[in-house]
Amino acid sequence: MSKQHGCSDNSQSAVNEASAAYRLQAGKAALIKPGYKMTEVGVIPVDWDIKHVGDFADVGSGGTPSREKPAYWGGSIPWVTTSQIDFGVITEADQFITEEGLKNSAAKLLPTGTLLMALYGQGKTRGKVGVLGIPAATNQACASIALHAGVLPEFVLHFLTSRYEAIRNSSNTGGQENLNGNIVKGTSVAFPPLPEQRAIAAALSDVDALLDGLERLIAKKRDLKHAAMQQLLTGQTRLPGFSGEWSKINVAKHAKLNARIGWQALTTEEYLKNGTHFLVTGTDFVDGRVNWATCHYVDEWRYNQDRNIQLKNCDVLLTKDGTIGKVGYVDGLPGPATLNSGVFVIRPVQEAFVPLFLFYVLASQIFDDFLAMITAGSTIVHLYQKDFVGFEFLAPDTEEQTAIAAVLSDMDAELAALEARRDKTRALKQGMMQELLTGKTRLL
Repeated sequence: MSKQHGCSDNSQSAVNEASAAYRLQAGKAALIKPGYKMTEVGVIPVDWDIKHVGDFADVGSGGTPSREKPAYWGGSIPWVTTSQIDFGVITEADQFITEEGLKNSAAKLLPTGTLLMALYGQGKTRGKVGVLGIPAATNQACASIALHAGVLPEFVLHFLTSRYEAIRNSSNTGGQENLNGNIVKGTSVAFPPLPEQRAIAAALSDVDALLDGLERLIAKKRDLKHAAMQQLLTGQTRLPGFSGEWSKINVAKHAKLNARIGWQALTTEEYLKNGTHFLVTGTDFVDGRVNWATCHYVDEWRYNQDRNIQLKNCDVLLTKDGTIGKVGYVDGLPGPATLNSGVFVIRPVQEAFVPLFLFYVLASQIFDDFLAMITAGSTIVHLYQKDFVGFEFLAPDTEEQTAIAAVLSDMDAELAALEARRDKTRALKQGMMQELLTGKTRLL
């Protein structure tokens, strides 16, 4: 049968696609509340304006003075790189250049209040933003965003922070996924009236101040714990009620080491995404504990293959491949679990030591120094059992070991509580940005 009215399959398909697109847009429009409008950054209030960064700021980049000219380096001018751009105020630099280095390079001295965006960098660096809290120069991987008069830096910083993923996705798709000046200039920002900008910036900055305070407190507590480990694990400081000599503990004599032996090695296909028998690797260690949520699984017969590496609570784990010397402690075992071939499990012989005490020793400078000694001058990427059994350390009686481990464990618990509070505050800020920077919640 001939086609009616000259209508081809291709043209009919185009009509269908256009109709579907129209229905999609019409559906979206129907969902927009009165007083709001659809824009390239999403739905925003009708009294908000969309502007591109290039409309309200001068965008530039920095440079790197020649490394072959010592006279260009070690001066008094802070020189910022993308590693320091992390959604906040930048108040210090890792490197400094001289006036001569500034004059003889593409670097420019930028004033306080200049926004910076990472054009490229390691990991998740690309697309991060920050604001200079000091006059500084930057390298060429940083885009400088010098705002015109009347533009509120704090508001723009928060808005660009909220658009981090969208900005990353706008990067070049060539050999490297980099941002460039034109992409930065074309980035859209939604501006509410200035009083509302100030209110939004103040609210989000208050949360930032809380986060900064928590970060400083966490850093202080970590330093205190590090000092306590140094003092308590070496006997320089004794806990009240304890005295007496410490004795030498030797891994070869006082510990039993086990690992998955070569012929039992697992293939990639045996790392299961679901199951009932956990497979623990060194990458599952987080802050000295096993993150069971990231573990793979193995079949039951693989778990039963070697009873010596079936995990128990209070087991001490140590990586021997990849990042060697990473230590973990098993508690809250959720079910049957075994190891891959890159991890030792260490257990005391005849209660020669308290496992949690050994965990802290292995996590301390004491063991770091041992690793540095056995790897000196080599590119070792494996901790051999023949080397590890040479490790020895001083320890008090098991009662004092238990007391020391309890003190350090309490410090860990305090740190974990602070980190949980910080993470909850970060989530709160994300929620606030989603509400305030889209106009879903109005402050004025």
